Amino acid sequence: MPPRTVLTALIATATVLALAVGSSAATDRSHTRTREAMETLVQQRGAPGALARVEDHGGVWAGTEGVADRRTGRSRLPQERFRIGSLTKPFVATVLLQLEAEGTLRLDDPVERWLPGLCKSGYGAATGGPRHSVTLRQLLGHTSGIPDYTADPALRGDYFDVGFLTHRRQSHAPADLVAGSLKRSPLFRPGTRWSYSNTNYVLAGMVIERATGLSYAEEIERRVLRPLKLDDTSLPGTSTRLPGPHSRAYSTLFQPGSHPALHDVTALDPSLAGAAGEMLSSGRDLVRFARALLTGRLLPPRQLKEMKTTRVAAPRERYGLGLTERTLSCGITVWGHEGAIHGSRTTVFTTSDGGHTAAFNLNGDWSGTRKLTEAEYCG
Repeated sequence: MPPRTVLTALIATATVLALAVGSSAATDRSHTRTREAMETLVQQRGAPGALARVEDHGGVWAGTEGVADRRTGRSRLPQERFRIGSLTKPFVATVLLQLEAEGTLRLDDPVERWLPGLCKSGYGAATGGPRHSVTLRQLLGHTSGIPDYTADPALRGDYFDVGFLTHRRQSHAPADLVAGSLKRSPLFRPGTRWSYSNTNYVLAGMVIERATGLSYAEEIERRVLRPLKLDDTSLPGTSTRLPGPHSRAYSTLFQPGSHPALHDVTALDPSLAGAAGEMLSSGRDLVRFARALLTGRLLPPRQLKEMKTTRVAAPRERYGLGLTERTLSCGITVWGHEGAIHGSRTTVFTTSDGGHTAAFNLNGDWSGTRKLTEAEYCG
C-alpha cells in the first residue's frame, strides 16, 4: 500500500476511534441515573435482570443489570430478545392506519362491516346501542366499551394464576379469545369513555385478516419488519420458543404475599395474547421502530396525526390509536407504549422528533419500568 494511502487509512481509523470514545464517554455520563434505577430494580425490588437500549444525540448506549438465568447466574446481554406483550399494539395499529391511507378501510367503519355477525349479540341491554356501532377507531383507541377478555375470572384462574403451569402450552384461536367478552354487557356506550381492553386488538387483528386476506402477522412482517430490517422481531403464533439469545423469564403468577414463589415461565404459547401481545423483539429493534413511527417513516402525516390524537387515560398519560403520550415529572413529553406478559415487562418511548429514544426490559413481571423512563429523560 502506498505511504499516502497508509497515512490516510491511519487518520481515518484514529478519527473513528476518537469519535467512538467520545460518544461512549458522553453517553455513559448522561445515563448515570438510568444505571442507578436499573440497579435499584434488581437489588432492592427483586427484578432478576434489566436491559436498556438508548439512542440519542450522544450516540448509542446499551446497559444491563442482573441475571438472565437465576439458576446459573448468567448475566443479561444487550442483544437479547424478549416477549414485548402489549407493545404489539402499536404494530397492529400501524398496519390498520396504513390500510386506511391506502383506502382499503376507514377508521370510522363499524366493526360489523368487517366482522359481520361476530359483535351483534348481547350488547344493547346496558347502553341502548348495538355492538355493531363500535368502530375501528374505537378499537384502536380503547374507547369501544368492550370488556377485556383477560379479566374473565375463568381465564384468569387458568392463565394468570398457578393454573398457568398446567395450561401454558395451550393454543387459542382469536374468535375463541373474544367470544366471552362479546357476550358480556359493555362497560359504556362506545366513544364516551376510555378503558384498556385487549379484546379490542384481537378484533383489530381479525379485521386486518378480513380486509387483506393475510394474517395480521404476515401484514406486520411485510409492512413493518422487513422495511425497517427488524431482524430480531417476530410473531411466533403458537410457538412456545424464544429464538436467538434470550434470558429466562420469571413470574410470581400474581400470587399475594411479600415473598411469593418465582416460576420460570420462559416457555408459553403466546396465542393467548394474539394481536394484543404476542410479539418478540429486542431493544435495538424497538428503538428503531419507535423512531421510524414518530418521524413519519411508517405513516403519512394524516394517519400519524390520527394516531397522536389522544384522550386522557391516566394521570400524566393520554392514549391515541395504539400510542401513549406521557408527560414525565420534569415536563418532558414522550411517545411510546408499555408491554407486559408472563415473565416480561417492556417499554419504549421517544421524543416526538425521534432524537432521544429509550427501550427497557425486565425479565420478571412484578416490577414496572416507569422509573427507568423517568430516570432516562429526567435524571
